[in-house]
Amino acid sequence: MTKSRRAIDTNAIEFENFFQGWLVRQEHYLEDLRSAMQTCDASEDDLRDLIARVLAHYLQYFEEKSRIANHDVSLVFSPPWFSSFERSFFWVAGFKPGLTFRVVDRSVEDMNKEQVEMMERLKAETKAEERELENELAMIQESVAAPPIVEVARRGENWLANGKYDKMESAFETLKEQLEVVVANADMLRSRVAERVVEILTPVQNVRFLAAVTELQLKIRTRGWQLDS
Repeated sequence: MTKSRRAIDTNAIEFENFFQGWLVRQEHYLEDLRSAMQTCDASEDDLRDLIARVLAHYLQYFEEKSRIANHDVSLVFSPPWFSSFERSFFWVAGFKPGLTFRVVDRSVEDMNKEQVEMMERLKAETKAEERELENELAMIQESVAAPPIVEVARRGENWLANGKYDKMESAFETLKEQLEVVVANADMLRSRVAERVVEILTPVQNVRFLAAVTELQLKIRTRGWQLDS
């Protein structure tokens, strides 16, 4: 095993260990959110503190994901720490930002007119940004089948000869960098949409929304591992 391959495997193991601990903490946050939903005398300050801690928990995941993507971006497109069922929901190495609005619709039924209008505007903006990222990823995928990578293979040439190794290495490095940028932008969109939704909703509504998000993720994970076992 090469040194770079060992480093990638080590990073994947470290992330998987982090993720297992992150999931345990996520279950604890779900308990806190459910408790807050049942507590009638919880102050807005207490709710805001809980909301901030839950958001920071998700931010920690994106920070660690960014670190592993910089080591091997292919891992975040097909992460071994997710089941095949979980990966079926993936859009650019993670859940689609637009899924957020479906959760809002099902968990928050008491938005006022202004909130509904703000949410609709955010939804439209999100769809536009999703399409832009989809187009960027499609262009990158098309470039994989373009010279110089495929040209050398098609000709059956020795890619170690005549400087072709350098061209191949350069092309793969460019591809890696482009994918890293798209993943980073997709995660930024996911984070930004969540933050904007939290700004639109009241603290009580946010507790219901974040509880629904967490429940959905944990249900998908449980179902995925049941199917894979």
